[in-house]
Amino acid sequence: MLSKLHIQNYAIIEDLTVDFSNNLNIITGETGAGKSILMGALGLILGDRADSSVLQNKEKKAVVEGFFNSENKKAVKQFLSSNDLDAEEELVIRREIAVNGKSRAFINDTPVNVNQLKALSSLLVDLHQQFDTLELGDADFQREVLDALADNGKLLQQYSAGFSNYIKTKKELQELQQQQATANASYDYNKFLFTELDEAALKENELEELDAELKLLSNAENIKQQLGAVCFELNESEQPIVQQLRSLNHKLHALQQFHPAIEGLNNRLLSAQIELKDITSELEQINDSVQYNAARIQEVNDKISLGYKLMKKHNVGSTNELIALRETLQEKLHDVLNIGETIAAKEKLTQQLLQQCEQLAKSISTNRNKAIKPFTEKVNALLKQVGMPNAQIKIELTPTALNESGADTIEFLFDANKSNRFEPLRKVASGGELSRLMLCIKSLVAQKLQLPTLIFDEIDTGISGEAAKQVGNIMKELSQGHQLISITHQPQIAAKANAHYFVFKAIKGDKIVTSVKLLNNDERITAIAQMLSGEKPTAAALQNAREMVGN
Repeated sequence: MLSKLHIQNYAIIEDLTVDFSNNLNIITGETGAGKSILMGALGLILGDRADSSVLQNKEKKAVVEGFFNSENKKAVKQFLSSNDLDAEEELVIRREIAVNGKSRAFINDTPVNVNQLKALSSLLVDLHQQFDTLELGDADFQREVLDALADNGKLLQQYSAGFSNYIKTKKELQELQQQQATANASYDYNKFLFTELDEAALKENELEELDAELKLLSNAENIKQQLGAVCFELNESEQPIVQQLRSLNHKLHALQQFHPAIEGLNNRLLSAQIELKDITSELEQINDSVQYNAARIQEVNDKISLGYKLMKKHNVGSTNELIALRETLQEKLHDVLNIGETIAAKEKLTQQLLQQCEQLAKSISTNRNKAIKPFTEKVNALLKQVGMPNAQIKIELTPTALNESGADTIEFLFDANKSNRFEPLRKVASGGELSRLMLCIKSLVAQKLQLPTLIFDEIDTGISGEAAKQVGNIMKELSQGHQLISITHQPQIAAKANAHYFVFKAIKGDKIVTSVKLLNNDERITAIAQMLSGEKPTAAALQNAREMVGN
């Protein structure tokens, strides 16, 4: 709801603030007084193009601010959250035009771009100007209207969730099928690679260990010769080293009584003798275990050769990497064998979800079809009331492939002259016709759709008398639950206002400025009487105006 509009230094508006009613706001005034300027200023905060030519004072910036109460509007809260904007109790949209023509936009004092401004404004204000056919000709709006009248809300929620799940599952199925096609193409090759690695039967770190074993086997004779010589010197020569240490130990033992340090040194020598004896024993064991084995050398050479060939082929550097590759290939082969079962299960699930969506879409379409006749009859009856006796609306529902909103294409068709040549609204309806048609439609769905502030700029073009009265009645009824702002030249419409604003020009110093006044009851009667009979209304016109306001 637009609670307040503040305009500064825009065209012939110097500084102006308008506080709006929650219900029906009517704006009247003489031609050229500045009503269209108000709409132009409002258009700025809705995202219209800015131009420095609108500056009244060329040395100051122009500022237009709209103050909105949007606390109950879920879509607005979602927009603010998704754009990282502060959600305040009062939402303020501001547009500034600098002296150089550059403009800036703000939402709650946070700078935003024009696209963001337009997106938010579209949730807050629905502006209907002559020759503006955008919303009513929009397929999404037409669908929302029909679904609101068909009470499809809960069905559409179920369908939307089901359709999203169906699309997700279908995509997963397609990915699995692609994986299967790719896997099948490489299955034979992967099987060959796996068999080659599996037959090699490599164990963890085996090639590295075999490499060390080969070095030992290849040098077995030299190792035995050198080990034998060492063991001989230690334990079997004419003066074995172990035996010499034992003899030295005895000599030092005899001297222990003469010097306190000798006992400790002798114990260390005894330890060295024992350690050397153990070393000799272990060397003899190694010497006995080392044997030259030509058959084993050949066997190890063959295994190493096979291993290195596989390492080079697969561009890896260790036995463990070959083992990991073998396990990966085994998993791929296993997946190929099992993917068929997974695909079959996914195909079954996809078909089940499709059938559920089709059933829900069928119910949605049935409800839509049922709603078309009563809706068009009511709209056509209202069109006659608002001065369009020959106009007719028709809704065409065409089956189509499943999509996010069901299985229908919805098109609102219009015939302005009982020609039975129905065309899409966006092609044939004039600005005034469109505004009145939109009013009729929105009056029927007002209780079922969350509508923004509705602004009608000269909805009364081409009508008067009873038709204008009926337009006023519809607007009055619609405004019981929604805010409406309308510029009008018709007294029958002005008389229905909850708040009546009069736009006029005034001389301020050496310049003419536009001002707006909220009329009290007596002033309203006078303004409506002037709309009926001229600047100096007759007594009859004043009485007529009283009766119109009283009704």
